[in-house]
Amino acid sequence: MEPLFDGRCELVGWIDPRRYIFDDAINWVAYISGGNAWSAITGNWLGPVHHLVCLDTNGNVVAWNPADRVAGTARPARPVRAARAARPARPARPARPARPARPAAPAGGWSALSFHAWVSQ
Repeated sequence: MEPLFDGRCELVGWIDPRRYIFDDAINWVAYISGGNAWSAITGNWLGPVHHLVCLDTNGNVVAWNPADRVAGTARPARPVRAARAARPARPARPARPARPARPAAPAGGWSALSFHAWVSQ
């Protein structure tokens, strides 16, 4: 599990890069399928996931990890709806990571959505 930070470098969640996204309290909030994030509650498309960077449906960065390059994209095409993922077992809470240095503003800017608003769509 890798930590996810918002544009203010606050810990907002955790990502299992190939399968799941959890909030900072380790609640399952999204799953990853076909390089995209989908809401665990509604099944709605949240946006692309590029390695450890989560984007909104406009291609703007919502959450990032310091191990990856923070970059947005042009507005992505809406993918075909993914099949819902099975609820994962709740992972053990990872140790709180050190706060990273603030990255340069990504091309296209940060998403207007907070992480919690993003996963609640």
